[in-house]
Amino acid sequence: MATHDSTRWRLVCYDIRDPTRYRRAHKLIKGYGETVQYSMFRCHLDDRQTAELRLELARVLSDEDSLLILDLCPRCASRVVSQNHKAGWDQEPASFLVVRSTKKEAEPDQAPPRAAGQKGEK
Repeated sequence: MATHDSTRWRLVCYDIRDPTRYRRAHKLIKGYGETVQYSMFRCHLDDRQTAELRLELARVLSDEDSLLILDLCPRCASRVVSQNHKAGWDQEPASFLVVRSTKKEAEPDQAPPRAAGQKGEK
C-alpha cells in the first residue's frame, strides 16, 4: 500500500439514533479504521479515502444523525493522550500485502485428497 503525502490520522465520531443505521455505519467505518470507543474510530486515510468514506456514510445516515471527522496533523497526532491502545497515534499503521495462493484447486467433480488418518478412510 503506497502512502500519499496527505495520509494522516482522522478521528471519526458519530451519533446515530436508529439501530439499523448505526450497525451499517459502524460496519462501514470499521473497514476504514479501528475502534477507539463505541462511536469513535481512528482511521489513517488520505484526502481521497476520506471523501469516499463521507460519500458512503451520506448514503447511510439521515438528517437526524451526526457525523464529525477530525483531521489530525502529524504534530497533533503525536500529542494525543491515549490509554489501552496497541499503537500510538504518532505511528503509521502496519500495511499488509495480500498474497493469492498458487495451489492448484481441485476440479469441481473431484474430491480433495484425504490425509492419512482422516475419518472415512478404509
